[in-house]
Amino acid sequence: MRKHGLCTALCLLTFAGPAIAADMRVPDPTLPNGGFFGGLGGSYNAINFGTQNVYAVGTSNTYSGGALVATGMAAGPANIYMPSQGNFAPEAQVGYFQHFSGSNWLWGAKFNYSYLGTTAATSSVVLPQSGAFTSGGTTTPFTGNALVNSYQTSINDQISMLLFVGRSFDRGFFYLGAGPTLSLTQTYLNGVTGFADINGAHTQITGTPTNLSSSGWVWGGAAQLGATYFLDPTWFLDVNYTYSMTANQSGSYEAPFTNYTMTEVGTLSGTSTGRVIAQALTVSINKTFSWGAH
Repeated sequence: MRKHGLCTALCLLTFAGPAIAADMRVPDPTLPNGGFFGGLGGSYNAINFGTQNVYAVGTSNTYSGGALVATGMAAGPANIYMPSQGNFAPEAQVGYFQHFSGSNWLWGAKFNYSYLGTTAATSSVVLPQSGAFTSGGTTTPFTGNALVNSYQTSINDQISMLLFVGRSFDRGFFYLGAGPTLSLTQTYLNGVTGFADINGAHTQITGTPTNLSSSGWVWGGAAQLGATYFLDPTWFLDVNYTYSMTANQSGSYEAPFTNYTMTEVGTLSGTSTGRVIAQALTVSINKTFSWGAH
């Protein structure tokens, strides 16, 4: 990921190189001194889903002839390492910029929306567990596991709200910004089955595999380095590199199960936590609604 970030930064510098040499020149007087802008574009994103920390719990009641004959519970933590993903995504932005009076320096703010729509998945995940069951007044410890056929985590919508400062050159400006993000993340545990090792037998406890899911919005933060180039007094290109990270997103799960073979009912529940790191190289075309030339 560090290598990718370095490459994108170098690409940005390559784009901006000729303008750096022109930085000492007076900005084009026909360009706007400030105003609102809006634009559309696309980005390439390298997304690191990192490690998911999962804690799974299973409880069960066993019946015979309609009478409760045993109760049990098992639980345990696990770390799941998710693969990184890369994709292209559409992006929209609106914002405002304004030069400081009599200066080539400026400030501004922008609101970005990107639909990342990216999922990482890993299969045949084993969640180790330990617990005990009680029958006839006797409690017996045991070990076991929950087998997850497919564990998936995704990031879909991402919104960023950035403040930036910059400096003009003859046909645009460079800028550096930072601010909070809000991202929609989802986690799926597909085909969860609980097993227990009791008296030397590896026994399926939960019956038909269960699907669990959780989703929610999570705050984060982003930093952005960019450059603009005005094609005329109202239209400009914006190229930027963004590094963003969500806070740890916690999800909770719970679903009932019934094992008709053993006349057993219970619940599967648990939590998962993890964060998402995204690096993006974005190009957009924007229109300025401005007042006053520089």
